[in-house]
Amino acid sequence: MTLFETIVISIIEGLTEFLPISSTGHMIIASSILGIAKDDFTKLFEIAIQLGAILSVVVLYRKKFFPLNRLNFYLKLLVAVIPALVLGAIFSKKIDTLLESPLTVAITMLAGGIILLFIDKLFTKSTVEKEESISLSKAFTIGIWQCLAMIPGTSRSAASIIGGMQQKLTRNLAAEFSFFLAVPTMAAATGYKLLKAWKENPELLKDKHNLITLGIGNLIAFVVALIAIKFFIGFLQKHGFRLFGWYRVIVGTALLVLVLTGYLK
Repeated sequence: MTLFETIVISIIEGLTEFLPISSTGHMIIASSILGIAKDDFTKLFEIAIQLGAILSVVVLYRKKFFPLNRLNFYLKLLVAVIPALVLGAIFSKKIDTLLESPLTVAITMLAGGIILLFIDKLFTKSTVEKEESISLSKAFTIGIWQCLAMIPGTSRSAASIIGGMQQKLTRNLAAEFSFFLAVPTMAAATGYKLLKAWKENPELLKDKHNLITLGIGNLIAFVVALIAIKFFIGFLQKHGFRLFGWYRVIVGTALLVLVLTGYLK
Protein backbone atom coordinates (compact mmCIF):
# COMPACT_ATOMS: atom_id res chain seq x y z
CA MET A 1 0.00 0.00 0.00
CA THR A 2 1.17 3.51 -0.79
CA LEU A 3 1.07 6.30 1.79
CA PHE A 4 -1.87 7.90 -0.03
CA GLU A 5 -3.84 4.63 0.01
CA THR A 6 -3.02 4.16 3.69
CA ILE A 7 -4.32 7.63 4.57
CA VAL A 8 -7.52 7.25 2.52
CA ILE A 9 -8.46 3.84 3.92
CA SER A 10 -7.63 4.92 7.49
CA ILE A 11 -9.77 8.05 7.24
CA ILE A 12 -12.64 5.96 5.89
CA GLU A 13 -12.30 3.49 8.77
CA GLY A 14 -12.26 6.20 11.43
CA LEU A 15 -15.08 8.16 9.83
CA THR A 16 -17.46 5.28 9.15
CA GLU A 17 -16.80 2.68 11.86
CA PHE A 18 -19.27 4.16 14.33
CA LEU A 19 -21.71 5.69 11.86
CA PRO A 20 -24.53 3.43 10.60
CA ILE A 21 -23.17 3.39 7.05
CA SER A 22 -20.73 0.42 7.08
CA SER A 23 -16.99 0.95 7.40
CA THR A 24 -16.21 -2.40 5.73
CA GLY A 25 -18.46 -1.54 2.82
CA HIS A 26 -16.80 1.82 2.28
CA MET A 27 -13.31 0.31 2.47
CA ILE A 28 -14.28 -2.32 -0.12
CA ILE A 29 -15.62 0.42 -2.37
CA ALA A 30 -12.54 2.61 -1.90
CA SER A 31 -10.20 -0.31 -2.53
CA SER A 32 -12.04 -1.13 -5.76
CA ILE A 33 -11.98 2.47 -7.00
CA LEU A 34 -8.32 2.98 -6.09
CA GLY A 35 -7.37 -0.38 -7.54
CA ILE A 36 -5.70 -1.51 -4.32
CA ALA A 37 -4.56 -5.10 -4.63
CA LYS A 38 -6.27 -7.43 -2.17
CA ASP A 39 -3.09 -9.09 -0.96
CA ASP A 40 -2.64 -10.59 2.51
CA PHE A 41 -1.30 -7.38 4.04
CA THR A 42 -4.11 -5.20 2.67
CA LYS A 43 -6.73 -7.56 4.12
CA LEU A 44 -4.89 -7.53 7.45
CA PHE A 45 -4.53 -3.74 7.39
CA GLU A 46 -8.25 -3.14 6.92
CA ILE A 47 -8.94 -5.18 10.05
CA ALA A 48 -5.96 -4.13 12.19
CA ILE A 49 -6.65 -0.38 11.97
CA GLN A 50 -9.84 -1.04 13.92
CA LEU A 51 -7.58 -0.96 16.99
CA GLY A 52 -7.24 2.80 16.57
CA ALA A 53 -11.01 3.19 16.35
CA ILE A 54 -11.47 1.00 19.43
CA LEU A 55 -9.08 3.18 21.41
CA SER A 56 -11.12 6.27 20.56
CA VAL A 57 -14.17 4.74 22.29
CA VAL A 58 -12.16 3.83 25.38
CA VAL A 59 -10.73 7.36 25.57
CA LEU A 60 -14.06 9.14 25.07
CA TYR A 61 -15.91 6.87 27.50
CA ARG A 62 -13.05 6.23 29.90
CA LYS A 63 -15.34 6.78 32.90
CA LYS A 64 -17.38 3.78 31.72
CA PHE A 65 -14.41 1.53 31.09
CA PHE A 66 -12.39 2.54 34.15
CA PRO A 67 -11.95 1.53 36.88
CA LEU A 68 -11.89 -2.09 35.76
CA ASN A 69 -13.95 -3.25 38.73
CA ARG A 70 -17.22 -2.26 37.03
CA LEU A 71 -18.08 -5.94 36.74
CA ASN A 72 -21.72 -5.53 35.72
CA PHE A 73 -20.77 -3.29 32.78
CA TYR A 74 -18.12 -5.72 31.56
CA LEU A 75 -20.45 -8.69 32.06
CA LYS A 76 -22.99 -7.09 29.73
CA LEU A 77 -20.33 -6.62 27.06
CA LEU A 78 -19.16 -10.20 27.50
CA VAL A 79 -22.69 -11.56 27.14
CA ALA A 80 -23.39 -9.32 24.13
CA VAL A 81 -20.23 -10.32 22.25
CA ILE A 82 -20.80 -14.09 22.56
CA PRO A 83 -23.07 -14.42 19.46
CA ALA A 84 -20.49 -12.67 17.26
CA LEU A 85 -17.65 -14.82 18.58
CA VAL A 86 -19.56 -18.06 17.96
CA LEU A 87 -20.98 -17.22 14.53
CA GLY A 88 -17.74 -15.53 13.48
CA ALA A 89 -15.82 -18.72 14.19
CA ILE A 90 -18.36 -20.86 12.34
CA PHE A 91 -18.69 -18.70 9.24
CA SER A 92 -15.18 -17.22 9.09
CA LYS A 93 -14.37 -18.49 5.58
CA LYS A 94 -17.76 -17.43 4.17
CA ILE A 95 -17.34 -13.95 5.67
CA ASP A 96 -13.88 -13.60 4.09
CA THR A 97 -15.43 -14.45 0.70
CA LEU A 98 -18.21 -11.89 1.11
CA LEU A 99 -15.66 -9.22 2.05
CA GLU A 100 -14.49 -9.20 -1.57
CA SER A 101 -17.95 -8.63 -3.08
CA PRO A 102 -18.98 -5.08 -4.10
CA LEU A 103 -22.38 -6.50 -5.18
CA THR A 104 -23.07 -7.69 -1.63
CA VAL A 105 -22.13 -4.25 -0.30
CA ALA A 106 -24.41 -2.49 -2.80
CA ILE A 107 -27.44 -4.60 -1.90
CA THR A 108 -26.98 -4.37 1.86
CA MET A 109 -26.22 -0.65 1.72
CA LEU A 110 -29.49 -0.09 -0.13
CA ALA A 111 -31.56 -2.37 2.10
CA GLY A 112 -30.08 -0.91 5.29
CA GLY A 113 -30.76 2.60 4.06
CA ILE A 114 -34.43 1.87 3.53
CA ILE A 115 -34.67 0.53 7.09
CA LEU A 116 -32.97 3.62 8.55
CA LEU A 117 -35.47 5.87 6.79
CA PHE A 118 -38.22 4.48 9.00
CA ILE A 119 -36.44 3.40 12.18
CA ASP A 120 -37.18 6.60 14.13
CA LYS A 121 -40.92 6.03 13.63
CA LEU A 122 -40.72 2.27 14.08
CA PHE A 123 -39.31 2.36 17.61
CA THR A 124 -40.93 5.21 19.54
CA LYS A 125 -41.66 3.69 22.95
CA SER A 126 -38.22 3.75 24.58
CA THR A 127 -38.10 2.90 28.28
CA VAL A 128 -34.38 2.25 28.87
CA GLU A 129 -32.47 5.51 29.24
CA LYS A 130 -29.32 4.49 31.17
CA GLU A 131 -26.69 1.82 30.60
CA GLU A 132 -27.22 0.57 34.13
CA SER A 133 -30.81 -0.38 33.19
CA ILE A 134 -29.76 -2.67 30.32
CA SER A 135 -30.38 -6.26 31.42
CA LEU A 136 -28.18 -9.19 30.45
CA SER A 137 -30.96 -10.58 28.25
CA LYS A 138 -31.25 -7.27 26.39
CA ALA A 139 -27.47 -7.15 25.97
CA PHE A 140 -27.46 -10.68 24.54
CA THR A 141 -30.28 -9.84 22.11
CA ILE A 142 -28.41 -6.75 20.92
CA GLY A 143 -25.40 -9.01 20.40
CA ILE A 144 -27.49 -11.24 18.15
CA TRP A 145 -28.59 -8.24 16.09
CA GLN A 146 -24.93 -7.22 15.77
CA CYS A 147 -24.21 -10.48 13.94
CA LEU A 148 -26.10 -9.15 10.91
CA ALA A 149 -23.02 -7.00 10.32
CA MET A 150 -21.11 -10.11 9.24
CA ILE A 151 -22.69 -9.37 5.87
CA PRO A 152 -20.50 -6.60 4.38
CA GLY A 153 -22.34 -3.33 3.90
CA THR A 154 -24.78 -3.96 6.74
CA SER A 155 -22.85 -1.90 9.32
CA ARG A 156 -22.06 -3.23 12.76
CA SER A 157 -23.09 0.10 14.21
CA ALA A 158 -26.46 0.13 12.40
CA ALA A 159 -27.26 -3.49 13.30
CA SER A 160 -26.49 -3.08 17.00
CA ILE A 161 -28.24 0.31 17.24
CA ILE A 162 -31.39 -1.12 15.64
CA GLY A 163 -31.11 -4.05 18.04
CA GLY A 164 -30.83 -1.66 20.97
CA MET A 165 -33.87 0.35 19.90
CA GLN A 166 -35.83 -2.87 19.40
CA GLN A 167 -34.97 -3.65 23.02
CA LYS A 168 -36.50 -0.31 24.11
CA LEU A 169 -33.24 1.64 24.47
CA THR A 170 -33.40 5.32 23.55
CA ARG A 171 -31.62 6.00 20.27
CA ASN A 172 -28.77 7.82 22.07
CA LEU A 173 -28.26 4.97 24.53
CA ALA A 174 -28.53 2.43 21.70
CA ALA A 175 -25.77 4.30 19.86
CA GLU A 176 -23.57 4.51 22.94
CA PHE A 177 -24.02 0.82 23.79
CA SER A 178 -23.13 0.07 20.18
CA PHE A 179 -19.86 1.95 20.75
CA PHE A 180 -19.19 0.01 23.97
CA LEU A 181 -19.92 -3.31 22.28
CA ALA A 182 -17.55 -2.41 19.45
CA VAL A 183 -14.59 -2.65 21.83
CA PRO A 184 -14.69 -6.41 22.62
CA THR A 185 -16.12 -7.29 19.19
CA MET A 186 -13.50 -5.47 17.17
CA ALA A 187 -10.70 -6.37 19.57
CA ALA A 188 -11.56 -10.05 19.15
CA ALA A 189 -11.76 -9.79 15.34
CA THR A 190 -8.49 -7.85 15.14
CA GLY A 191 -6.69 -10.13 17.57
CA TYR A 192 -7.82 -13.20 15.63
CA LYS A 193 -6.63 -11.77 12.32
CA LEU A 194 -3.27 -10.71 13.76
CA LEU A 195 -2.72 -14.12 15.35
CA LYS A 196 -3.73 -15.86 12.13
CA ALA A 197 -1.37 -13.66 10.11
CA TRP A 198 1.48 -14.37 12.53
CA LYS A 199 0.96 -18.12 12.22
CA GLU A 200 0.44 -18.26 8.46
CA ASN A 201 2.78 -15.51 7.28
CA PRO A 202 4.87 -14.02 10.11
CA GLU A 203 6.91 -11.98 7.64
CA LEU A 204 3.89 -9.66 7.28
CA LEU A 205 4.34 -8.46 10.84
CA LYS A 206 8.14 -8.45 10.73
CA ASP A 207 8.37 -6.18 7.72
CA LYS A 208 9.34 -2.66 8.87
CA HIS A 209 7.32 -0.95 6.13
CA ASN A 210 4.20 -2.92 7.09
CA LEU A 211 4.58 -2.03 10.76
CA ILE A 212 4.98 1.67 9.94
CA THR A 213 1.91 1.49 7.70
CA LEU A 214 -0.12 -0.14 10.47
CA GLY A 215 1.06 2.52 12.94
CA ILE A 216 0.08 5.39 10.64
CA GLY A 217 -3.26 3.74 9.87
CA ASN A 218 -4.18 3.24 13.51
CA LEU A 219 -3.20 6.79 14.46
CA ILE A 220 -5.33 8.29 11.69
CA ALA A 221 -8.27 5.99 12.47
CA PHE A 222 -8.06 6.96 16.15
CA VAL A 223 -8.15 10.73 15.55
CA VAL A 224 -10.87 10.60 12.90
CA ALA A 225 -13.02 8.22 14.98
CA LEU A 226 -12.85 10.60 17.96
CA ILE A 227 -14.30 13.37 15.81
CA ALA A 228 -16.87 11.08 14.16
CA ILE A 229 -18.28 9.77 17.46
CA LYS A 230 -18.74 13.26 18.90
CA PHE A 231 -20.44 14.40 15.68
CA PHE A 232 -22.70 11.36 15.53
CA ILE A 233 -24.09 11.67 19.06
CA GLY A 234 -24.78 15.39 18.62
CA PHE A 235 -26.39 14.87 15.23
CA LEU A 236 -28.46 11.94 16.46
CA GLN A 237 -29.97 13.95 19.30
CA LYS A 238 -31.28 16.57 16.89
CA HIS A 239 -31.99 14.77 13.64
CA GLY A 240 -32.23 11.00 14.08
CA PHE A 241 -31.26 8.45 11.41
CA ARG A 242 -33.11 9.69 8.32
CA LEU A 243 -30.14 11.46 6.67
CA PHE A 244 -28.00 8.33 7.08
CA GLY A 245 -30.82 6.34 5.51
CA TRP A 246 -30.92 8.57 2.43
CA TYR A 247 -27.13 8.47 2.19
CA ARG A 248 -27.16 4.68 2.15
CA VAL A 249 -29.96 4.55 -0.40
CA ILE A 250 -28.13 6.91 -2.77
CA VAL A 251 -24.74 5.21 -2.35
CA GLY A 252 -26.25 1.71 -2.54
CA THR A 253 -28.15 2.55 -5.72
CA ALA A 254 -25.09 4.11 -7.33
CA LEU A 255 -22.96 1.10 -6.40
CA LEU A 256 -25.53 -1.31 -7.78
CA VAL A 257 -25.46 0.54 -11.10
CA LEU A 258 -21.64 0.53 -11.15
CA VAL A 259 -21.47 -3.20 -10.37
CA LEU A 260 -24.15 -4.18 -12.90
CA THR A 261 -22.46 -2.10 -15.62
CA GLY A 262 -19.12 -3.75 -14.88
CA TYR A 263 -17.33 -0.66 -13.57
CA LEU A 264 -16.81 -2.24 -10.17
CA LYS A 265 -15.87 -5.91 -10.01
